[in-house]
Amino acid sequence: MAAAPEEQRLDTLIVGGGPAGLTAAIYLARYRRRFLVVDSGASRASWIPLSHNHAGFPDGVTGDELLARMRAQAERYGARIVPGTVTAVERGDDGYRVRTEDGRLFRARTVLAATGVIDREPELPNLYQAVQRGLVRHCPICDGFEVTGHRIGVIGHGTGALGEALFLRTYSRDITVLTLGEPMNLEEAEERRMAEAGLRAVEEPVVEIHTEGGRIAALTTASGERLTFDTLYSALGCHPRNETVKGLGVRIGPSERLVTDEHQQTGIEGLYAAGDIVEGLNQISVAMGQAAIAATAIHRRLLAEDGDL
Repeated sequence: MAAAPEEQRLDTLIVGGGPAGLTAAIYLARYRRRFLVVDSGASRASWIPLSHNHAGFPDGVTGDELLARMRAQAERYGARIVPGTVTAVERGDDGYRVRTEDGRLFRARTVLAATGVIDREPELPNLYQAVQRGLVRHCPICDGFEVTGHRIGVIGHGTGALGEALFLRTYSRDITVLTLGEPMNLEEAEERRMAEAGLRAVEEPVVEIHTEGGRIAALTTASGERLTFDTLYSALGCHPRNETVKGLGVRIGPSERLVTDEHQQTGIEGLYAAGDIVEGLNQISVAMGQAAIAATAIHRRLLAEDGDL
């Protein structure tokens, strides 16, 4: 396919249409900026079956509903949101060039990366349906309250899985770590902590997952033991979508996510980031706050460049 001609230079191009990208779009639209959101349609928020800790929704809100509301609000003020997958972000003397998978090329004075992360999912059958039913969860900060007193399985191994299990221990005494055949691989001090908390580890492979009356049962190959849970949490970590900007020399944190300053700038002039792609707490409310900061910093930057501030 021949590359499409370049569009007139934008003030900002937002990569990603999740909570961070859409919040930034609302702000930039109200700042009357010329910008575009390129959205691949793969926001992690769309997997949320029902969030109860997002302020303003006392009865909870699904991820899809929240995204639809935010998108409609941004478009009400004139935001342009187009489908597409960004494959490259290139820096030049006059700003940035952003290329998409289908050959489009956009020029922008600034870029906001709101690309998020991809959860590393356990290899379980009917995973999406189980997540939608609330049987496989990813965020105890979001919904640990809802599993108070449940029999909980935490899928993972190592320090990360132990940390999630210990966090959930404040909600339930019945917690088992399922390593799916991997060794738990803990330091001696961590093993003591695990024992003191009354946590159990099953280091055998799981051969079957099925639901019965809203609960998940797991069979392990070595002993044939049947373990029944009310809820499973995946603690396998996540993969940051940093590929399009990593080569620009951005600062990368210990979890391979981007490090930003107090204005959400990445250390590269004119390149900002917000949401789960940024080191810190993965929460919608945090993503929205970071996006508000980034959008306002971008607006002020452009005002100063144009001599209006």
